[in-house]
Amino acid sequence: MVVVVMEAVEADMVDASTDSLGTQRLLLLEDDPLLAKSLIKYLGQQHYRIDWAKHGEEALDLSYDNRYLLYLLDINVPQLNGVDLLQSLREAGDMTPAIIISAQVDTHSVTQGFIAGADDYLKKPFDPEELLVRIKAKTHTLRTLKEVGPLTIDLEQETLYKEGAPYHLPLVQKRLLLSLVRNHPNPVAKEELLLLLEKPTDLALRVSIAKMKKTLHLEIKNIRGVGYQII
Repeated sequence: MVVVVMEAVEADMVDASTDSLGTQRLLLLEDDPLLAKSLIKYLGQQHYRIDWAKHGEEALDLSYDNRYLLYLLDINVPQLNGVDLLQSLREAGDMTPAIIISAQVDTHSVTQGFIAGADDYLKKPFDPEELLVRIKAKTHTLRTLKEVGPLTIDLEQETLYKEGAPYHLPLVQKRLLLSLVRNHPNPVAKEELLLLLEKPTDLALRVSIAKMKKTLHLEIKNIRGVGYQII
């Protein structure tokens, strides 16, 4: 069974701040270790890699050395506060999207955040799921993710995840799985699937499908005279 869990929106910045496993990098400026660690854990499960800075100067150095998909900035942190940091980055031509996360909810603080160049302002305490939605909205990275058996599949990036961690299938099985998922609920012609094999024979195709069914506990039906279909 294939379940779509998120709508697709084109992402302009993914390549610049994404590693070889499809993990996207965020910079978090936060001096509260409990909140920082909980965000690192939660966003890590959503396939983001978090670089954590505990004070503004550290965040500034990280921003010079790396490219990020987005900045998450607290205001009241040591050495260089989040608003001054963001203003410095904007003056230097850094237009990376930024969300301020702060307990300072007075109108003046919020206004100063937006004047400095914030794209959004989230008041503490907040629901991590709301933060995730705002991150995706500001970076245009809402993508089509599909749940197939125990896996979550990002068809745009052609990456597989299991329980939040990258999952690796043998290359041929991965090609077959992606083809079956993209065409779901329609079957994929046997001739089309054979083109994905290194040695295209009927036996090799049957063996690859059988291994994939056993490994992932998927229901894949052989439709005689047509091809294969995920049920």
